[in-house]
Amino acid sequence: MDTSTEFRVLGKVQGVGFRFFVSSTAQGLGLTGWVKNHSDGSVIGVAEGEYGLIVSFLKELRVGNKWSRVEAVENHPQRYAGDYKSFEIRH
Repeated sequence: MDTSTEFRVLGKVQGVGFRFFVSSTAQGLGLTGWVKNHSDGSVIGVAEGEYGLIVSFLKELRVGNKWSRVEAVENHPQRYAGDYKSFEIRH
């Protein structure tokens, strides 16, 4: 079953290649959506895809890449809309 989530990652997640990590992880799982830096220092985005893959994606976000330090991942499930064709980094 397809689902959608809005996510926010807090910690040292800007200036460390985190958006690329998020995008690569999502694409590897076949998810669609977007990610971008937020003005408060967090990274935000939307991911859509199969429920189990979203769960795996959120687990990976909690780990982060080797340059980041993830303090928290907020997850706000949404109704699946199928709005995205790919996963992109927004600016």
